Amino acid sequence: MPHRIPVVFFVLFFSLSGCGQDYSLSPPVDSEEITVTVKLPKKLKAETMWVMYRSTKCKRVSYGASGQRHERDGHHSVYKELQRQGQSDLYQIKLPKDGGGACKWHLANVTFGINYAAPTRFGKDVTSGAEAGVVVIFDHNNSPRGGADTEVDGDLTIKKDYYPWIDEEFLGPYKKTISLVGEGSIYRSYEALTAQQVYFEPVLHSDFIVYSAGPKVKKKGNYTVFTYPDGSVVADGRGGPDFQKLQSIRLAAESKK
Repeated sequence: MPHRIPVVFFVLFFSLSGCGQDYSLSPPVDSEEITVTVKLPKKLKAETMWVMYRSTKCKRVSYGASGQRHERDGHHSVYKELQRQGQSDLYQIKLPKDGGGACKWHLANVTFGINYAAPTRFGKDVTSGAEAGVVVIFDHNNSPRGGADTEVDGDLTIKKDYYPWIDEEFLGPYKKTISLVGEGSIYRSYEALTAQQVYFEPVLHSDFIVYSAGPKVKKKGNYTVFTYPDGSVVADGRGGPDFQKLQSIRLAAESKK
């Protein structure tokens, strides 16, 4: 007899007890605001910000195969663009902490990134690769990208170094991308429960480009080859550039000036 594969059905829905059917945001006019400011280098652009609100009143409910009930705080996502401040290099947005509405939403976390504004300046076939960015958590819940790497008291100021990374891949469809290399994970996460101001300043070291080329033949021991700004070549199985090596190369070069 053929094997029978059990199928489990999950029913997901919002339980809006006490909320009617309205779970939209409606921030009060006197809501306290959090200001997010990004100081953006000319060659970079700010990606759309993902803003998440949570509600302890309007629960997200799921039922398992045996009918067991699982409750979690409801969540509501909105997407916002940071606005340039005059002719400056500052981009800003103000977010109400109190999302209001029948569900009594509160600001939970924001996710925002940066990337090259014009990848084709590196070649007509170059496309955008991995962006770099920041997650800021304003309550005690994880963000969609997990928990915080760093916890801070009060306002949050972030100033990080980034390097251009041009990568060519030959296995599968050919592609050539430009990405930003920073310290740690692509998105750094911060918990800032009492912040009213969030300031992010990416420092782009555009003269220190790292190049990489993936293998053309899939074979054990064939690794991506990284060529660093000082001319050194490394192929050690690493999945991305060595940030600390880039830092050392730049600092050594700057100390000779």
